[in-house]
Amino acid sequence: MPIDPEPWLFRRIVQEIPEAVVFADRTGVIRLWNSGAETMFGYSAGEVVGQTLDLIIPDRLRPRHWDGYHKVMATGVTRYGRELLATPAIRKDGRRISIEFSITLVKEDTGNVLGAAAIIRDVTARWEKEKAQRQSGARLAAPKADKEGAAAGQLGDS
Repeated sequence: MPIDPEPWLFRRIVQEIPEAVVFADRTGVIRLWNSGAETMFGYSAGEVVGQTLDLIIPDRLRPRHWDGYHKVMATGVTRYGRELLATPAIRKDGRRISIEFSITLVKEDTGNVLGAAAIIRDVTARWEKEKAQRQSGARLAAPKADKEGAAAGQLGDS
């Protein structure tokens, strides 16, 4: 027997999913902040609803973020509905985390964009592991390159 999608079911899924689900209106003001967002960023919904996304965007990235955000709101077009965006974010405690997210533009029946909903995943642990592997690989490659360079230098001295 199929389950009719009732409004309570949608609310329950959004609230309880472990990923952060955030909705910001056209001006970038947060209107929805689920329990996954509370865990990921350290802010309760009561602290962020009514505030701008600046709470989680690093200072140096804000101009670029807002340029893109306003363009998407004006055009109604984004590539991040199909592609993941990877970027740093800031937690309430000031710690920097790495996130990946996709968005969907929420539109009125007339096509006017109301805002953007994002599904966000904290990928900090994976990013740090990959960074350590890259650094380890670079350290292993450096001595080999040094030996090859020395050997080439010795051959050139003959």
